[in-house]
Amino acid sequence: MFTGLVESTGRISFVRRQGQGLDLSVEVRSLQGDLAIGDSVSLSGCCTTVTRLSGGRAEFHMTRETLERTWFDRAEAGTVVNLERCLTPTTRLGGHIVQGHVDGMGEVAALEGRSDGTDLVIRVPPQIERYMVEKGSLAIDGVSLTIARIQGDRITIALIPHTMEVTTLGKLRLGSRVNLEVDILAKYVEKLLGQAPGEAAGKTPG
Repeated sequence: MFTGLVESTGRISFVRRQGQGLDLSVEVRSLQGDLAIGDSVSLSGCCTTVTRLSGGRAEFHMTRETLERTWFDRAEAGTVVNLERCLTPTTRLGGHIVQGHVDGMGEVAALEGRSDGTDLVIRVPPQIERYMVEKGSLAIDGVSLTIARIQGDRITIALIPHTMEVTTLGKLRLGSRVNLEVDILAKYVEKLLGQAPGEAAGKTPG
């Protein structure tokens, strides 16, 4: 579980195909504190497990399911990713609840400069569009953000300079793909409202 408040960024050292999945190595020296094999780390919004540690680098394995839902299928050495370690019981929940379970990909449709930051416009796919609400939460490449406006299949995020500087969002360009994770609460509500009366309480009709 994560908050979507990115701790730092790291550069991918290598990508190695393994059957239908892949292994990748990421520079993690910038993470403050201990990191151990088996720990969960959010890589640009994708929850992954540390499988090996060596010389300030951590290795992770990504399955076919992960590659189908994220842009990591196109990852290559030199790509910079957002890094966040998993929550501890004493961590402040400054963002929102982020599982690191990416729902799909969006595409940068526009970057509009403002005097106090940048408006990031993302085109979202139909399966994600229905979860978008103004002032609602959305994780983009693992960054907890608030939706400012919605126009059809496009959402606008108002980015402050700090977010642009300390995450990979400042490196986005037109056409860039981003990992999207919707608010888990929205998915639970949808599931419950779609059930027949009584089913939400665990009852069997009849």
